[in-house]
Amino acid sequence: MTRPPTAAQRRVIDAADPVTGRLRGTEFQLAALVKRGLAFRHPRPPHDHFLTPTGHRLREEAQPTETPATPEAAPAAGTAGVFAARVGGEEEIPATGPARTREVHSAWQGLLELRRMTNKDGAVDRPCGWERTHLVQAAALALEAGGHRAADGGGAHGYRVRATPQPEAVAVREPDGEALRACAATLEKAGWQTGEVTEPRTGVRYLLASPRRT
Repeated sequence: MTRPPTAAQRRVIDAADPVTGRLRGTEFQLAALVKRGLAFRHPRPPHDHFLTPTGHRLREEAQPTETPATPEAAPAAGTAGVFAARVGGEEEIPATGPARTREVHSAWQGLLELRRMTNKDGAVDRPCGWERTHLVQAAALALEAGGHRAADGGGAHGYRVRATPQPEAVAVREPDGEALRACAATLEKAGWQTGEVTEPRTGVRYLLASPRRT
């Protein structure tokens, strides 16, 4: 990319679907983004346009900076108007009810479509590149879409997903052992590999989960 996108192109990028990166714009705008390496045209009908990894990075750079997730602190619930999966322990809990259920279902279906379009073999049972660069969000979406409840800010029972020092791995904590095993089953069904780990200092068991590659 030799120069920044125009204001009109920037609006197209900013309006991209936050999960799939699907774009909407004029043919001229979309073609220009493809030429700049910020978008690609899918070879299969209906030949929609999607952000490339470079386009995703450009879009995210314009979003408000979030505090990195750690085992001790939960990230913010997300920018208003943008879907954010519940990672557990948020200070601001997204609305619940039928509307939230529809949002989660839509986001999960969008993620499956992203897998179909970006995995080389079109597989939907295996995580895609976006999930590998958004591990906490991806694992949390799989859990929420699977019907699991996230812990609230007050520490009520429920799952918590946090980043770990290990590459391509997140920690999933759930104080109820049976619920923790249910989380493992849901993640494995969603294409993740999991293993129970015991924390040496406390003896607490949690899941270490990574996106499956094959």
